[in-house]
Amino acid sequence: MGKDFLTSLRPAFTLTILFALLLGIVYPLTMTGIGQTLFPHQANGSLIEEQGKLVGSSLIGQGFADPRYFSSRPSAAGKGYDGLASSGSNFGPTSQALVDRTKADVAKFQQMSPGLPVPSDLVTASASGLDPDISPEAAFYQVARVAAVRGLPAARVRTLVQDTIRTPFLGFLGDPSVNILDLNRRLDRISATTAQ
Repeated sequence: MGKDFLTSLRPAFTLTILFALLLGIVYPLTMTGIGQTLFPHQANGSLIEEQGKLVGSSLIGQGFADPRYFSSRPSAAGKGYDGLASSGSNFGPTSQALVDRTKADVAKFQQMSPGLPVPSDLVTASASGLDPDISPEAAFYQVARVAAVRGLPAARVRTLVQDTIRTPFLGFLGDPSVNILDLNRRLDRISATTAQ
């Protein structure tokens, strides 16, 4: 009986070691090599540099508090846009803390753009707390404020937003969106050329 047990155990042990090596070492190294070879920018976090300085990632949101910039969605990740604490707030719709924060955010945006309804994604956090995109409606909502603060024609800023809208993949998968970091970088470029 002991010999039968050892005979049965040997293939199980051998397969466990084999699959651990195959799926735990060979496969990850192969995928990493393929990613680094074919898609190095994406494999390294889609990091964006400007004049040799890291300014962010096109995949990870960041906060823009300065009124000269388009605002991102609120973030519940850590103290805001903390990649090590990616998560939502877990507040339910009846949470008083969520209601109070949302009301404060709505009041802030209504003060900046009186009389216009505030788009929901400007006052609600994403599930990860790191969403880098907002809806085109949320970007257009902020055009008048950004244009006024920067002293730019509103039509030019509106055209900039229009040019930054990303359409759904294959025309129907997902929603149109605007990457905030991309939009704000383009905004800095047109402000710099206007100032010259």
